[in-house]
Amino acid sequence: MHRNAAIEIRVKSIKKESATIKRFTLQAVNGAELPPFSGGSHITTYLPKSSGTMERSYSVFNLSKPGFIEIAVRLAEPSTGGSEYWHHNVSEGDVLKVSYPKNHFPLSFQAKHHVFYAAGIGITPFLSMMAELTAKKQSFELHYAAKSKEQCAFFDFLNQTYPRQCHFYFSEGENPQRLSSNLLLDHRVGTHVYFCGPEKMIQEFSSAAKCYGYPAFNVHYERFAPPSKKDSVPFGVTLKQSGKHLEVPAESSLLDALRLNGIDVPYSCRVGGCGTCEVKVAEGKIDHNDLFLTDEQRSSNQTMLSCVSRGRGNVVLDI
Repeated sequence: MHRNAAIEIRVKSIKKESATIKRFTLQAVNGAELPPFSGGSHITTYLPKSSGTMERSYSVFNLSKPGFIEIAVRLAEPSTGGSEYWHHNVSEGDVLKVSYPKNHFPLSFQAKHHVFYAAGIGITPFLSMMAELTAKKQSFELHYAAKSKEQCAFFDFLNQTYPRQCHFYFSEGENPQRLSSNLLLDHRVGTHVYFCGPEKMIQEFSSAAKCYGYPAFNVHYERFAPPSKKDSVPFGVTLKQSGKHLEVPAESSLLDALRLNGIDVPYSCRVGGCGTCEVKVAEGKIDHNDLFLTDEQRSSNQTMLSCVSRGRGNVVLDI
């Protein structure tokens, strides 16, 4: 119902959580409380630039006052623009627009126990999830990897608030420890596992979970960025209903090409995780890069997510 609406917010405060991560506390400009959100939710931020509005999505949490929304942004190197903007262009008191909270990474209501695996900035969706589970008196544990305690955002908060549930893995220092997917072997039946961090980590843990026999619906993960496009090649698209032909450049997504040509395709996460931008395929081969479709759906070649997946040669879409 709020899908296309935006909220005007003011940046109330900025706190440095580590050398590369800043926490931004947002409040409504009109003084009202910002909308509530469930564990794992995110907002899209609309960042004004001379070349147009830049959209970037971030997980939301609230470690301060009710009615506020907080996000944490890691300065990426190289940055695709979003983190650089937040770190170098946003100051306390600035007014920006954000979307209403959306949730493509919800907690499972069927889980008997929840286990979170985070690396780096991947901790952010779990902050709201752990708060929700604590309020509901449900069991959970966190396994969180960082290079060092100093580079581990929210370490003091987590250590003090959830001392029995948190396990930290620091890869640098006197007694280095690495987060291992072998930990998945230790969980009891009925456990749901959640992964968030670099793409390599998500793929490793997802593959291990599948190898160890976890049912697909017990495994959850969230990407912060779409898959790398370094191997992307251009492809063509024909729209079955109008006969219109488009070219999708190597550096653009199908979603961007469609919208640039006036084709109104709905979208949300832009990282292949929510399925909002799914389009039907009539003909052609697809390279699926999403985390949303099932293996059966991918094999059928009848659908694709336009934000991350690509065609080979020419593809006919049933739109």
